[in-house]
Amino acid sequence: MNREALAVRHVHFEDLGTLEPVLGERAWSVRYLDVGLARVDAPRPEGPALTVVLGGPIGADDDLAYPTLKPLLAMLEKRIAAGRPTLGICLGAQLIARVLGARVHSAGCKEIGWSPLSLTQAGLDSPVRHLDESRTSMFHWHGDTFDLPSGAVRLASTAVCENQAFAWGSNVLAFQCHPEIRADRFERWLIGNANEIGTTPGIDATRLRADTERFGPALERAAHETFGEWLDSIAAAHG
Repeated sequence: MNREALAVRHVHFEDLGTLEPVLGERAWSVRYLDVGLARVDAPRPEGPALTVVLGGPIGADDDLAYPTLKPLLAMLEKRIAAGRPTLGICLGAQLIARVLGARVHSAGCKEIGWSPLSLTQAGLDSPVRHLDESRTSMFHWHGDTFDLPSGAVRLASTAVCENQAFAWGSNVLAFQCHPEIRADRFERWLIGNANEIGTTPGIDATRLRADTERFGPALERAAHETFGEWLDSIAAAHG
């Protein structure tokens, strides 16, 4: 298989994070497509060996306000139909859920900060097992969630959000949470989200920074194992 990873990025600070060095260790090339600067409907969207759709502050069903969503959804539909490896994080996971026919909706409250994942048995039997609450906490930043798509397997939950991670077949993996977060790049998240932090009761930049310094290193190690194992599985499956 070719080893090109295409990362669809909505805001610059929400990048591949801990996934990028894992790709580098396995000799994958990385190309970013920055939404709003490049065409999402570029030729052969199913072409890259791996496509990762990253997070962002827009709603996954807000097509009228953000027309870039339509070609992105079309691209995801083509990739998934073609059986091409696809990973979604936060907004990316919501878009994958929508493509698979699930409803995306408000979670009823915002989940911002650190709390551990509770894994299902399927999660414990998958590469996501490294992210279990016995090994690491998890970083969250979302106000929307989604129903579990038909045919998908739930891998992880929190008390606030039942569908934190799911797999659909062997080629699609989606995280509502942020296993890719890196502590040494977290200040950009705080600056980029300053307005939301300032207008969300109970959320404080100082606390988020301190918690990320405390929990970030363990998550980085666990995410390295998860991403590495999943990449190795899709590489083996696709030759």
